[in-house]
Amino acid sequence: MSLKLHGLRISYYTGKMEAYLRYKEIPFEFVTLNPERMRRLRRQTGAAQMPAVELADGRYMTDTTPMIEWFEETHAEHPVLPDDVVLRVLAFLLEDYAEEWLWRPAMHYRWSYASDRAHLGRLIADELLTGVRQPAFLKRAFIRRRQLGQYVRGDGVNARTRLHVESIYLRTLDRLEAIFAKRPFLLGARPSLADFGFFASMFRHFSQDPTASAIMRERAPGVLEWQARLWNARGSAYANVAWAMEPSGVDELLADVATAYLPYLNDNARAWQARQTHFDPQIEGVPYAAVPVSQYRVWCLEQLQGRVTALAGPARADVEAMLQRYGCLDPLFEIEVPCSRYDEGAEAPFRGRKVHYQNRRD
Repeated sequence: MSLKLHGLRISYYTGKMEAYLRYKEIPFEFVTLNPERMRRLRRQTGAAQMPAVELADGRYMTDTTPMIEWFEETHAEHPVLPDDVVLRVLAFLLEDYAEEWLWRPAMHYRWSYASDRAHLGRLIADELLTGVRQPAFLKRAFIRRRQLGQYVRGDGVNARTRLHVESIYLRTLDRLEAIFAKRPFLLGARPSLADFGFFASMFRHFSQDPTASAIMRERAPGVLEWQARLWNARGSAYANVAWAMEPSGVDELLADVATAYLPYLNDNARAWQARQTHFDPQIEGVPYAAVPVSQYRVWCLEQLQGRVTALAGPARADVEAMLQRYGCLDPLFEIEVPCSRYDEGAEAPFRGRKVHYQNRRD
């Protein structure tokens, strides 16, 4: 096969990219990462992050959203970006929210519960650290300690915030369950970028990790069914299916974007501008402490703004009206110039960017 996808079978973002390539019917070879291959990726891309796509001409790409945009331009068949400009901006907004906002509860459920931690520590160590000359129990202990410390306790999850973190997952399940009771995919009768954004956490974490998956089976079986439907979907089967947005249910997700996610992005951007490494956001009235500042998420805010400001005339007016209707317009542009200094050469997805603080993509 001419295209190689480098990642892990239980990785948040790798699962998203796998599902996208399957839907686009782009043949690929899956390459399981190990320490040596991770070092090679760092040399090739500037960042040891997964997944990475290796093209037939030897070029490497990283970061799933820019990669998908590249594939949408170079492989026009079976698009996941709607033609309608309002739907397109909506798909990008929901995808960004799903990827970045659900990361914290996904990490929490995977690593905070002892049974999940033991199970996933074994799976990751046995997949990623194959060939490392250390006893298996030490490799598994290293993974458990690293993940819990860096991605849970190090990301503001503690006894004071734990219930709020879990409420994000439970509320999202309820939102999605209501949508999938009415239609097969987030924005209508065919998959869009938004579906793949939610798929990242829902597939490889929430539907497979023991504690979170038990909750999903009981609380949101329609979400479980949607994952199988998206994983099995092939673009050729939807070639004649029109884009048709169904607004019911999406308004509740966008309310979460407006009241929780965008204010968090703004607080993070202000902390970045103040050259802080950590900040203390209030999220829906819950105080978080010592959350790492993410340069990448400042860039996410810039990208979301740019998808609106790049428009003109009636198209921009229609998009702004949609954002205003859902309460997203003002918080999206609360910070006029986020100034992330991330990917300043606009080279994504072909060159790794300098990574600051908590800029992880695994």
